[in-house]
Amino acid sequence: MTGSNEQQITSSVNAIAHDASRIAYEIESVRFRYHEGSSDGADWILDDVGFQIKTGEVLGIVGPNGSGKTSLLKILANVLSPEQGTLRLFGDDLATLTQQDVARLVAHVPQDTHLSFPFTVAETVVMGRFAQQRQTFWSGGFGWENEMDIAVAAQAMATVDIAHLATRLVPDLSGGERQRTVIARALAQSPMVLLLDEPTAFLDLQHQIDICRVIRRLKDERGLTIVLVSHDLNLVSQHCDRILLLDHGQVVRLGCPEEVIEPGALESVYRCRVLVDRHPNTGLPRVTLPGRGLSGGT
Repeated sequence: MTGSNEQQITSSVNAIAHDASRIAYEIESVRFRYHEGSSDGADWILDDVGFQIKTGEVLGIVGPNGSGKTSLLKILANVLSPEQGTLRLFGDDLATLTQQDVARLVAHVPQDTHLSFPFTVAETVVMGRFAQQRQTFWSGGFGWENEMDIAVAAQAMATVDIAHLATRLVPDLSGGERQRTVIARALAQSPMVLLLDEPTAFLDLQHQIDICRVIRRLKDERGLTIVLVSHDLNLVSQHCDRILLLDHGQVVRLGCPEEVIEPGALESVYRCRVLVDRHPNTGLPRVTLPGRGLSGGT
């Protein structure tokens, strides 16, 4: 591929990423289960799920344990395939795309990411560029990266503030540093969509704030479409444009934080009392659990 062709493709991708009128994902009547079971449908992990994800938005997916959040994210990443229903990615039927086709558009950061091999941070991040390679029989392994790949990987590390860790071995990193390394590897794919499963889990407060800042920066500066799964209702309320609330594999509510983070919807799904007020700085909904001595039941 010539440099001019690469520039044309990059310009086209950037134009699509910043076109807020375009739909990134269309999900229609999706049903999924891991194993066929009873005929009454009780084993469906996702049941008749349908919604759209807008280009350039940050969408948060929340719900109780077992509500289907991670399974839905894996379906969006083409890691799992629905038993029924259709998904379209920028207008293309997801079922007709190869995994590498999807990897050129979508980067997926799962919740459980084990980086036990003694690669450096820089080596790990540049691995993300493999999705953009035109693979041949001889293209496996290191040695395929060029100057552009190195430059993109360096920019990804700078974006998440880990450039100073480039020569460090990944197993020697802290939890927050490893998480940012995995996100940088995903960014090195040059995706249009970033899927994050519990991106702030097990991180201390400062690292949680850092990850949230990175998410907003990627939306504002790159126009990325970002979908994140989280148990942290306050995180999604403060940092997501829209929120999808799941329960028992079905969509309970989809809308802006004010439409979803409200006592009626949350108490019906989580089956406990919650207190919802306004954040003093942003004015967005904020969730607090009842104090001691107050009943947690609905």
